[in-house]
Amino acid sequence: MLRSIWKSYIAPILKRPPRFQVAALCYRHGEAGLEILLITSRETKRWVLPKGWPMQGTDAGGTALEEAWEEAGVKPRGAAPRRIGRYRYDKVLDGGLPMATDVDVYAIEVEKLYDQFPEVDERERRWMSPDDAADAVLEDDLKALLRDLPDLPDSRRR
Repeated sequence: MLRSIWKSYIAPILKRPPRFQVAALCYRHGEAGLEILLITSRETKRWVLPKGWPMQGTDAGGTALEEAWEEAGVKPRGAAPRRIGRYRYDKVLDGGLPMATDVDVYAIEVEKLYDQFPEVDERERRWMSPDDAADAVLEDDLKALLRDLPDLPDSRRR
């Protein structure tokens, strides 16, 4: 019986390819230098980037923009989102099973933050230096990405 459960249910879950999400690395250039916007997750309240599953009818950059708006109230500035990296983490699905999830990260320059947005009552948001943001997140790959960010343009200086 245990062999049947392993073969029919558990082994296929462990062999699944990773799932895929899209994240928005929302940033601004302030007096103190580059700042990254982190938000809290809804359930565990850990610090994360706005992210979600791909949306039908939009590309990954469009999904990143939508997640930045819904989860953090971001109004973007400047150019279209630009993919700057990828990290992997274990997404805990309904039922408590972890699923390896690859996350493509898109840089979005922030023009302003709205006070009212869809998830305003569910999340906290905070601007942090890249090093402080790296210290705040739990995922090792995301920590590395935040510590080694590519140059992010400042469209105000053009």
